[in-house]
Amino acid sequence: MAPIRFTVNGAPVEVTDLHPTTTLLQYLRIHRRLTGTKEGCAEGDCGACTVTVGEWLDGRLRWRAVNACILFLPTLHGKAVLTVEGLSAESQPLHPVQRAFVDHHAAQCGFCTPGFVMALVAHRLDPENGVHLATEDVIAGNLCRCTGYRPILDAAAAAEPGGLEPAPPPALSDEAMPDYRAAGGRFRMPRSGDELAACLRETPDATLLAGGTDIGLWVTKALRALDDLVWLGACADLQRIDATSDGLRIGAAVRLHDAYPILAEHWPELGELLRRFACVQIRQAGTVLGNVLNASPIGDGSPAFLALGASLVLRKGDRRRTVPLDTFFLAYRKTALEPVEFAEALLLPWPADGQVFKAIKLSKRFDQDISAVMGAFRLTLADGVVTDARLAFGGLAAIPRRSPSAEAALVGHRLDEAAIEAACAAFRQDFQPIDDVRATAAYRLEAGQNLLRRLFLELTRPADAPRILDLEIAA
Repeated sequence: MAPIRFTVNGAPVEVTDLHPTTTLLQYLRIHRRLTGTKEGCAEGDCGACTVTVGEWLDGRLRWRAVNACILFLPTLHGKAVLTVEGLSAESQPLHPVQRAFVDHHAAQCGFCTPGFVMALVAHRLDPENGVHLATEDVIAGNLCRCTGYRPILDAAAAAEPGGLEPAPPPALSDEAMPDYRAAGGRFRMPRSGDELAACLRETPDATLLAGGTDIGLWVTKALRALDDLVWLGACADLQRIDATSDGLRIGAAVRLHDAYPILAEHWPELGELLRRFACVQIRQAGTVLGNVLNASPIGDGSPAFLALGASLVLRKGDRRRTVPLDTFFLAYRKTALEPVEFAEALLLPWPADGQVFKAIKLSKRFDQDISAVMGAFRLTLADGVVTDARLAFGGLAAIPRRSPSAEAALVGHRLDEAAIEAACAAFRQDFQPIDDVRATAAYRLEAGQNLLRRLFLELTRPADAPRILDLEIAA
């Protein structure tokens, strides 16, 4: 039985006796007595448990901020963990980020402060990893209830470069596929899609784990016992993004954060949506396909990929099949995946001439909030006439789905106010939403129609006019 090996603040550690669903937060606080990392929400929403994790990628050391509360311990094999205690040394009692927090009065009770500090430290250690992020985005996954964000932003801006360089993590060995067993649980870490397929054939009932940003809550919130886990995170061939003549092929283990640059390059509106997708800590752990495969009716990724005409490559043993995303979702949390089958990649066709794409998210908060209604729209225009339309929505049905009636109302017509109003009327034929804590059915129906009207306004506004989103923020 292979142990879990990693480093904590530069010191090598080896774990042999803890259940595979032991979280990093539990390990740090209970077994290492490193209590600077706090537990707040236990679901990756408040950022109090933020730590920095380093790993070797493409020949260089990369650092990322993650939520320790939903990160299972075996996923750290071969990596380095840096906590707030690891920022200081005899020659440097406070890291520059910590010193800036003190100087700018950016902490009161201090409960949330270590998480803020670690999120900013991760950004400083690997700025290229978040080059597209403003400071406000870097700390969007951290909540403070007493200080207010102005002094925190001031501290982030004032922190001087420099500080301790954490010790590099040990390189993953070439030993056989780790098979960790302890306390009645099992965790396997296949290194390729072939090994992953073999694992699932051996144990069809095993839980397939990617980023853990959803499955982690099964343990911390639902208190489910997951005793057999197979992790995608070490499958090198599933961590690739390949550009082909037909489009992008995004592997099943590609993190949302790593997909951001290329998605934003080809679909700027998709990049803006990903900026509002959860927070940095979640995006640097969660995967693109994981958000699709959990089949949530309110997931932000699925409507966008539906509108863009995406497909999934599904694999069972050595057999592969390609399934359009339109036919993948069958019912609430039910998909077309067969037993022992897993999704290998998402296929996203390149945008064609004349195509326009918009993605609009409605939620109670701008940052890190679940959508009440999500709309994603791809239109193909020729001389102002709609020749093709894909209008996809989340939050309006038990599954993410398109609006065929509204699409039919647009195709063949000039894109004008009359056509949009006809699409709005047709839209009501396709959805019978429910009331829940996020929104009423009446609100959802009205909001969905208003998203179509907003689509029209966005597409027909003068080039020098401010975007509707910019006006909302200014207000």
